[in-house]
Amino acid sequence: MNRIERPTTLRSADDLVAQGLVDAADKPALDRVAERYAVAVTTHLADLIDSDDPNDPIARQFVPSADELSVAPGERDDPIGDDAHAPVPGIVHRYPDRVLLKLVHVCAVYCRFCFRREMVGPGKDNALSEPAYRGALDYIRAHGEIWEVILTGGDPLMLSPRRLREIMTDLAAIDHVKIIRIHTRLPVADPARITSALVDALTVQGAATWVALHANHPRELAPDVRLACARLVDAGIPLVSQSVLLRGVNDDAATLEALMRAFVETRIKPYYLHHGDLAPGTAHLRTTLAEGQALIRALRGRVSGLCQPDYVLDIPGGHGKAPVGPQYLTAEDSVELHHAAAAQTRYRVIDYCGEAHLYPPAEE
Repeated sequence: MNRIERPTTLRSADDLVAQGLVDAADKPALDRVAERYAVAVTTHLADLIDSDDPNDPIARQFVPSADELSVAPGERDDPIGDDAHAPVPGIVHRYPDRVLLKLVHVCAVYCRFCFRREMVGPGKDNALSEPAYRGALDYIRAHGEIWEVILTGGDPLMLSPRRLREIMTDLAAIDHVKIIRIHTRLPVADPARITSALVDALTVQGAATWVALHANHPRELAPDVRLACARLVDAGIPLVSQSVLLRGVNDDAATLEALMRAFVETRIKPYYLHHGDLAPGTAHLRTTLAEGQALIRALRGRVSGLCQPDYVLDIPGGHGKAPVGPQYLTAEDSVELHHAAAAQTRYRVIDYCGEAHLYPPAEE
């Protein structure tokens, strides 16, 4: 429903009440949520919300809930252990050949399940200082094993095209940096901001630019979002997807199927489906690993290989990502084959219909 005289971005419980996205009776609890965690819902996303649906999957991602005031056992401020791998401000160096460069701590929208929710938003350090930025570049220059730099935050596309061009040029000038990957929500949150000037700023000589787009529900890939993504792809920037498995948003096979198909139709290769991190106040949005594995198994038989993401868990404590999808192969026994001098292991393989087969096959 179109609403008039509203701010470009809804940033408070008052704004959400005024736009009919939450009940006035819930405002005191939501004010307490907003005191701790940033709130921002662009009007573009607000227009995708069905305010008559109390379980709307878009609202569930962005509209705050009183459930966020409950912190479950095991939840932590730094659930994936960034701090344990931060040698200098702004850098996370968890894997040998790549680093995160955290440039800003603001986003166009704030996801209610964000694993950096304690670090982003108003009142936090909004951007890496110039001395810290220079120190981060020095660190990258000094480590020749760094092949890829991942711009993250916050959302790096919140920076101006001029500043983005400077950063991209600085990174591309480092001989051993060959890939610059940008993690963003902006094309989904505010597609009008994906301008030709911004796209031009991301294309530099000396390094290949990739963009990882975060979306969790097929309705997020609305026509104007697809056009924004096309501006990037048509400029020669490949896109991959990142999604989070969320209870009440995409935790059924039909929705995941529609989401992955929508990515591929938009020329975005499905990349990661993340298991929900142990961020504080997010238990109501997390599924179990078993539920996630069952959904990935269901996808295997429903969609093209182009549509298959890797289901991954970021191991708490900073130990990195691990694939946690279903297993299709188990060792059965040792068999003697007539054409082989030595025994070989025979495996039990599960096909997409759930039926078991032996490999090598039993000889007739």
